[in-house]
Amino acid sequence: MTGTATPAGHGAVKPVRVRRRVPVRTRHQAAKAGGGRLGGPLAALPWALPAFALVGVLLVYPFLRSVYGSFFEDNGFTSRFTGLDNYARLADDPIFGRSLLNTLLWVAGTLLLPVLAGLLIAVASHRMRFGGVVQLIIVLPYAISATATAVLWNSMLTSDGAVNQVLRGIGLNGWAQTWLLEWPQNTLSMIVASTWQATGLNVVLFAIGLRAIPRETVEAAALDGAGGLRMFRHITLPQLRAVTVVVVGMAIVNSLKAFDMIWILTKGGPSRSSETLALSMYREAFRLFHVGYGSAIALVLSVIVVASSWMYLRRQMPDTDTAKG
Repeated sequence: MTGTATPAGHGAVKPVRVRRRVPVRTRHQAAKAGGGRLGGPLAALPWALPAFALVGVLLVYPFLRSVYGSFFEDNGFTSRFTGLDNYARLADDPIFGRSLLNTLLWVAGTLLLPVLAGLLIAVASHRMRFGGVVQLIIVLPYAISATATAVLWNSMLTSDGAVNQVLRGIGLNGWAQTWLLEWPQNTLSMIVASTWQATGLNVVLFAIGLRAIPRETVEAAALDGAGGLRMFRHITLPQLRAVTVVVVGMAIVNSLKAFDMIWILTKGGPSRSSETLALSMYREAFRLFHVGYGSAIALVLSVIVVASSWMYLRRQMPDTDTAKG
């Protein structure tokens, strides 16, 4: 800053400029001065500590405890360190192999059926006159809990259930099956039941994505002669990429941890033929009290869930460095 001063005396005197130095703090001094106040760099830490503690107690500690417990032979009362024996047992266990195969069937089934059905229903009813009513009817099963859905489908898929009665009533006696008593039709039947419930959510998500497509893009494509399948393939489907990533990601995670519907419909039977990895982990740890072996299955399932989700998202999400370039 600058100022002026005029000396006393006779006549005109030229003003004298006086420079005033403004104190400036360095970055280090500013950080040191504000470190103990509300605006310091650690000011948000007290507010984040409860969230960190909750995540640590509910997620991190159980995961680390499962990793630690997988190296022991533990029956809930006594434990003995066995190293990698539980993991070696997985390789030789035919029940684990069947559970892994059923889990892969669930992943494939919940990707092909609910995702594809949700996409087709959303596209077909998007500009339909009563499309909103159709979508509402499809969404209603999603409002039902998985437990209630399993009870409903159990009454339909038993030997004298509604499905077999309808087949016999229309003369297709040869099509009547013991749907829940033989593999692999018990697993496939439960995938169909899960599809009936899960399709509604996919319809909602795809319908939101369709409404977000700019009308100008569709009109321009129509003027260029695109329509029907060409419009869907070259305009609609690319515009739904972000929604599809979310829908498929959710389907992968939900299918890998499928439990409630299988437990109510078959309890993994008969002879544990319809178990998935989540069901095998539960039975070994909480029913048979093979806690260490159940922890090993839980760790394998966690690795599969994280690895598949990470690989899928890495493949689908745009590369940040490439986008910047």
